[in-house]
Amino acid sequence: MGYLYLSIAIIAEVIGTSALKASQEFTKLGPSIMAIVGYGASFYFLSLVLKTIPVGIAYAIWSGIGITLITITGAILFKQMPDIPAIIGMTMIMIGVAIINVFSKIASH
Repeated sequence: MGYLYLSIAIIAEVIGTSALKASQEFTKLGPSIMAIVGYGASFYFLSLVLKTIPVGIAYAIWSGIGITLITITGAILFKQMPDIPAIIGMTMIMIGVAIINVFSKIASH
């Protein structure tokens, strides 16, 4: 269940961040509420994840995948296209997350 909850936490965080951008500094009610609910759900499910997945591993996955998904979402919804250095950096982050999950002994605890 830990990785299912982690997936929900990541998706909720991406929704919250996208809504935060759309809220225009909390001046639009609907997106503002969505941002608060998205972040609340994200932290709630992340707290459930920490019962079964070590905090460092959970956070690495949450932030790494979250960065990538919010960049893709920003490109699609807000026309904020990442440049080559940003793409390289995100690729390195994702490689790091994969290395931790495949090779780290702490990831299996």
